[in-house]
Amino acid sequence: MGNRCARTPSCRKLWSRICCCCSNINKYNGQAKSHHGSKGLVYPVTRIEIWEEKITEAKTNGKILVVNFNVSWCVPCKKLEPIFRELASRYPSMIFVTIDVEELAEFSNEWNVEATPTIVFLKDGRQIDKLVGAETSELQKKTAAAADL
Repeated sequence: MGNRCARTPSCRKLWSRICCCCSNINKYNGQAKSHHGSKGLVYPVTRIEIWEEKITEAKTNGKILVVNFNVSWCVPCKKLEPIFRELASRYPSMIFVTIDVEELAEFSNEWNVEATPTIVFLKDGRQIDKLVGAETSELQKKTAAAADL
């Protein structure tokens, strides 16, 4: 089940890969990218295969993977979204992804996500840091620290 577009109230399409205002499908790898005025590229992970691609890409290229576990109806998650996109723009050496905990509930449970938003920082496939809640200044600090690793 996809999420409704949260950015454009008039949009009634599903956000996961088909929303006219939220995504542009890359024909080669099926990944969507947002076009809501943000500069940063954040990959929505809607299938385990996309997760595996992104974690492999991060490991292969020695990049930090920043994972935002969220849910569409969560107000703090929406508050954090523009900051997350800005950080993706500021740190192109890192890979930023979002995972809807309702779409991939079992997977989210494997990562011990008990509240949203939860941001997990991974290096070489292992968790190096975690932030629970929409503390934007803390997210900025943790992201800067992870970028220095």
